[in-house]
Order: sequence, then C-alpha cells, then structure tokens
Amino acid sequence: MPPARKRLRSYAHDTVVDAVRAQFGHVHATVGTLTPDQFGRPTRLGDWTVRELCAHIAMVASLVVGYLERPEPAEADLALLDWPFATVTARAKVDEDTRAFASRGEIAGLFARTARDLDAVLPGSSPERIVPMRFGGMRLGDFLVTRTVEMVVHTDDLAHATGLEIPFDRQALAACTRLLADALAVKAPGGSTEVRVPPFAVVQCVEGPRHTRGTPPNVVETDPLTWIRLATGRTAWADEVAAATVRASGERADLGPLLPVLG
Repeated sequence: MPPARKRLRSYAHDTVVDAVRAQFGHVHATVGTLTPDQFGRPTRLGDWTVRELCAHIAMVASLVVGYLERPEPAEADLALLDWPFATVTARAKVDEDTRAFASRGEIAGLFARTARDLDAVLPGSSPERIVPMRFGGMRLGDFLVTRTVEMVVHTDDLAHATGLEIPFDRQALAACTRLLADALAVKAPGGSTEVRVPPFAVVQCVEGPRHTRGTPPNVVETDPLTWIRLATGRTAWADEVAAATVRASGERADLGPLLPVLG
C-alpha cells in the first residue's frame, strides 16, 4: 500500500453529508421498484445477485450509524487516501458481512431502516468525530467521502445489472471522481502526465519531466463515469481508448498498468 499522505483537497462536510443521503435515496427509490426476477439477476461482482448488491449498498451506508454508536478512538490513524488501497485486503470479509446483512430481512426494509438512521445521525454531525472503521480510526468527514465512492460505484453496478437508469447526485459523483483521481496521483506520483476528468478533477501523476507552462506533453481526458469504471476495474483501459471514451496523448499517457486504483 502506498504511504499515507495528507489529503490533497478538502471536502465541505455538509455537502458530503447531503451527497451521501441523496445518492442513497436514489438507490432506495430504485430498490422499491425491483421485482423478484430483478433481485435474482447476476451482477458484474462475482456471484453476487442484485439482491446481494442491494444489501451491500444498504450495509455500507449503515456502517456510518454503526461506527458512530461505538466508542470514539483516541486518534485518526487512517488517512482518506489510505482507504482506496486498503479495501483489497477485506474482500472476503466484505462478502461475508454482506451476506449476513442480507439475511436480516427484506431488502426494502433494510433500506428503510438505514435511511431513517442516516437522517437521525448525519445532520449536525462533526467531520472531526473519529469513527472506528474497518481499517482504523478515521475522521467522520473522510469516512463519508468514502461512502460517496461506495454509493456511486455500486449505483453504477446496479444500473448495469438491471438496465435501469438511476440518477447520480452531482456532489456524490464529484467527490467519488476526485478521491479516485487523487488516489491515482498517490499510486503514481509525478508530474509528467495530466489526467483530466471534467468538470470535477485534474491531477498530475507519473514520474518523468514536469511541464511548467502550456499544454503538458502527456494528457489523459475522460468523463466521470468512465473514469470511475476504470479506477475500480469495471472496464479495461484498452477498451475505453478503442471506444474513444478516453483520449490519451503522449508517451507517458498509458494508464493501463496503473489501473485499477481501488481494490
């Protein structure tokens, strides 16, 4: 895992709170329309069906409430940009926890309870409150940014599995895009390549000559959802370049070997 880094950007806490609640609300509304046949459909996440995927979305949101109910750790020892690289270590446990969460009741009921609990604890919460999350103590403000990633990435997974159009909250999409772009800059530090994901993020990365003015010699540009799918391994670099959804120029513009950034 790359070394811990300071946060490269700040996130307005109230905006992130609203984004988490809004994106969860979009999924909640969609879940209420799903039929038994749709719940049984496969997803692109191993052997999870739509039912397990939906349970996972409810579970990752409910962790906010569960962690706030636990004693506060003495210090925050997990930085925001450590999180993308830590997730790969917990795949088996996440699968186990998701299946256990799904067994607690009907999916609609799990979403209703989670939405109620989020509405109770998030308004007025302090971003500096430390929560004992899976990988260590973390600021609540940072933990909620990670929830935007979970919400957005899995909303896209759900849309892919069901064929439904599910809205993306703009601020949730922005926070998710920025965190994954910053994670790339941590994974491949440098200044030779500029990665642009308009309108939300621009980062410098990859070792090599740093440009100081004008258009950099190595540029990658794509849209937020394509970037998120690349950064999380949902799609392949070569396929997106071939489809012209990624525009890459320069000898250091091949990001394929650096992807995904989220395990």
